[in-house]
Amino acid sequence: MAWTKKHLLDIESLTAEEILTVLDTARGFKAVGERAIKKVPALRGKTVVNLFVEPSTRTRISFELAAQRLSADTVNFSAEASSFKKGETLKDTALNLQALNADFIVIRHSASGAPHFLSRVLDAHVINAGDGAHEHPTQALLDCFTIRERKGRIAGLNVTILGDILYSRVARSDIWALTKLGAKVTLCGPSTLVPKVFEQMGCRVTHDVDEAIRDADIINLLRIQHERQRKTMFPSIGEYTQLFGLTKARFAKLKPDALVMHPGPINRGVEIDSEIADCGRSVILQQVTNGLAVRMAVLFLINGGKGPVDAPVN
Repeated sequence: MAWTKKHLLDIESLTAEEILTVLDTARGFKAVGERAIKKVPALRGKTVVNLFVEPSTRTRISFELAAQRLSADTVNFSAEASSFKKGETLKDTALNLQALNADFIVIRHSASGAPHFLSRVLDAHVINAGDGAHEHPTQALLDCFTIRERKGRIAGLNVTILGDILYSRVARSDIWALTKLGAKVTLCGPSTLVPKVFEQMGCRVTHDVDEAIRDADIINLLRIQHERQRKTMFPSIGEYTQLFGLTKARFAKLKPDALVMHPGPINRGVEIDSEIADCGRSVILQQVTNGLAVRMAVLFLINGGKGPVDAPVN
């Protein structure tokens, strides 16, 4: 199907067909990164502004590289060295960037709904690079791309998301994407961080980690979001690792072909044992590589690309 959306604000509003259009388009763009000259002219003359009002390393660099590989001009905006420090509003900042003829605004913000707000006041394309504890759509897309690449499918797979679900925008986007594509999603972690209300999104909630991972084809680990928690949600890091960390003992109980994922940054020795993070069944670095291809596909489609058959990858 052809892509028709002007923005990428969330996964919740996408259809399964739209998600698959991104994944199929990204497959071609991944090949671009494996060539000697890693550029195509799809966004030549366009300007992409990375408006990161919340700190980020991986996502910002990934979007910057994706835009550059599509031949766009890129501008990185840091809140620490900006007019936000002088009291300027998000709306005025974004309107000023648009007045400089920015074509795309890629925004990360601590407030849920910030990208949706900008999409209503700007003519530029808006891409959500993470808003509060709401959604992180390109992370979910790259997670689905990685699963499909390694497993050949998503429908029917058992995916366990383990860790801080309550404060995780990645978890929400993953739940929407995976369930739309037919996966069976289980959430697990401390009861304070994995409330039963998440079952309303079409997944299963358990607080028994051994039961949650027993039949899993994919284990997606999430770090503890200390920066979003208003209080300590469990007694200690040591207790969390003992009760919910992916230790060597737990890893030994997984299905032999189960894969381990993590959106990063990893807290080694907390949610995941260091050796497991580096083992052959860990796809953590593949997720990073695939994120670049997925973000190239998103920029291309939002700019008017029709899908995989229209992608300039040759």
